[in-house]
Amino acid sequence: MTTDPTTSDPTTSDPTASDPTRGSTEPAPDLTALKERLDTLQFHVTQEAGTEQAFTGVYWDCHDDGTYHCVVCDAPLFRSDTKYESGSGWPSFWEPVSPGAVQEVQDRTHGMVRVEARCQRCGAHLGHVFTDGPRPTGLRYCMNSASLNLERD
Repeated sequence: MTTDPTTSDPTTSDPTASDPTRGSTEPAPDLTALKERLDTLQFHVTQEAGTEQAFTGVYWDCHDDGTYHCVVCDAPLFRSDTKYESGSGWPSFWEPVSPGAVQEVQDRTHGMVRVEARCQRCGAHLGHVFTDGPRPTGLRYCMNSASLNLERD
């Protein structure tokens, strides 16, 4: 279900600290600890809703078997058998590992209306969901490699 991030408290200086749409099973992350643990791009993507450049991420052309986990909290998000070549330059999947793994939130930034994908457990920004994917779902979960960690089979 898509929620509207514009209902979060606009007076909060840290957009990740008290955002009720961030994810519902963990408290807001300790940003200082995350800055020490994640590299600059991982932090920018997951905590500031950034985007890595197309065709540059470690997983966009990866064909290894395994499960893709959230780089922030290690929650399983996608299986390699749902990954496909979308031509977008980002790792793309047609469905999450389980129905509740990825939270979908309406994103109205950059003059567009899109669906943002976040880790349900910790609220980390993962990428966006589009309706131009393959069967059986017709969805394209277009993810940033920087938000993922592949645990190979």
